[in-house]
Amino acid sequence: MTDATPQAGNWSRLGILAGGGDLPLTLARAIAAENPFVVELSGFADRDYSGFETKAISVGQIGKIIKALHEANCDAVCFAGYVTRPDVKALKMDTRGLILVPKALAAGRKGDDALIRVVVGEFEQAGFRVAGADEVLAGLAPGADNAIAPELARSHQADIEKAAKIARSIGELDIGQACVVADGLVLAVEAQEGTNGMLDRVAGLDRALRGSTEKRRGVLAKMPKPEQERRVDLPTIGVGTVQRCSEAGLAGIVLEAGAALILEREAVNAAMAENGMFLAIVPPVGKAG
Repeated sequence: MTDATPQAGNWSRLGILAGGGDLPLTLARAIAAENPFVVELSGFADRDYSGFETKAISVGQIGKIIKALHEANCDAVCFAGYVTRPDVKALKMDTRGLILVPKALAAGRKGDDALIRVVVGEFEQAGFRVAGADEVLAGLAPGADNAIAPELARSHQADIEKAAKIARSIGELDIGQACVVADGLVLAVEAQEGTNGMLDRVAGLDRALRGSTEKRRGVLAKMPKPEQERRVDLPTIGVGTVQRCSEAGLAGIVLEAGAALILEREAVNAAMAENGMFLAIVPPVGKAG
């Protein structure tokens, strides 16, 4: 479970556009009393939404998604979960999706964030308010007081600072959100494979480069992109992230205060304690710690 609590929603009914991972289900369960409507994005949604009113629709059927949300009397939507760039040629698309393609392709050449803004704008034009996951569920975004084992983090301060700087730098170029640094050496940066894929790569590196369960070294840093559409794509970690970091021999994880999401915080805390890892929370750029 998570120690976050649901917000009093500024909407009549919320529609959750569910991609992959735990976040959409976490949100749906948290506001179950509000009867959210879940659009399961075909090929991406991978959790059991039994007990909720749902409809499975292709990501290319924008018009069908909007129609389903209107018919369900939704006046707000929350994009949650991961969705990788689909092959447009293989997508099942409707008329509205086809009309959006040229604009989406042009935006996509500028980067993921530009593409996200085009999609968000389409739903706003259809009359929906777009709510961030941290607006739906208060407490998902960590503050400085959510750090775990800060005394351990201090011994890894150089890696923490370098990893945060590099993650922000690749974010500025709209490459990815995360990187791994161990003893000052950059082991990996995140691109289209996502954080899990990146961590799996690190776990496959020679132990002379990375840490081990016996002697942990290095950190994973996940930072928001400077111009990021924060209602849709904030850096997110959960128990699975901690487990992958542990398997890669890392000593800790670094997030920015107020600019990330922690799923099932109590379970994350327990997993970090069990594996002797730390969570460092760094201030936003330009703000004191």
